[in-house]
Amino acid sequence: MKLRDKVVLITGASEGIGRALAIELAEEKSKLVLLARNEERLSELTSELKSYTDVTYQKCDVRNPDNVKDSIEKAIKTFGRIDVAVLNAGIGYRMKVIDFDYERTKKIYDTNLYGALFFFEYLIPIFKEQKSGMIVGVSSMADVRGFPGSAAYCSSKSALTTFLESSRVELSRYNIKVITVRPGFVDTNMIKNNKFKMRFVLDVKNAANKILRGIEREKKLIQFPFIYVLLTSLVKFLPVHIFDFLSAKHD
Repeated sequence: MKLRDKVVLITGASEGIGRALAIELAEEKSKLVLLARNEERLSELTSELKSYTDVTYQKCDVRNPDNVKDSIEKAIKTFGRIDVAVLNAGIGYRMKVIDFDYERTKKIYDTNLYGALFFFEYLIPIFKEQKSGMIVGVSSMADVRGFPGSAAYCSSKSALTTFLESSRVELSRYNIKVITVRPGFVDTNMIKNNKFKMRFVLDVKNAANKILRGIEREKKLIQFPFIYVLLTSLVKFLPVHIFDFLSAKHD
């Protein structure tokens, strides 16, 4: 898929991967719909990109279905269609189950899972009418197992990955493509507070470039870096007692 002149909607566009994607797509002359909660940052980014392409923004809390609906309606009113929706908004912080906090857990699920799924309700009828469309869901390699200290985050991403996989199969008959993105560690604010040692951390521009190249090739699964693809594949199939033993050392 050539992304020039395509209308691309991006959630979580004010920082991190979302912002980097917006900059890369603007240089490729995609038409952009930028969504995030931080309206000031969105406005600044939009001003930066207007010299490259047509771009609009909307303050949107993806946890709010009414915000999602309004944002999609504005995108259609502005550009007449949506070709690609990059559902990138996400949050994450460590929280031990022994210190379980329902409100914090709900916030993670509402953002990482439902903050993506709300878009399906409004995008699918549009894509069916257009007879084309692409949904790009940004999950994580943390979806592979339940790592200590990250139960809410891991399970929210695991649920998203599974939903995207089912959707990809079901929606393909309607020429609606679904892509799952599983990044490893990317140098964004999300990983700043991690207490454990992280290796092979990618800079955000490199990560955005890998995602865009995968979208262009219409890859069903975009995952990087390769070393973490290999490691998480091995971790996925570890026997329970070995996984528990190794995880307990880092709890």
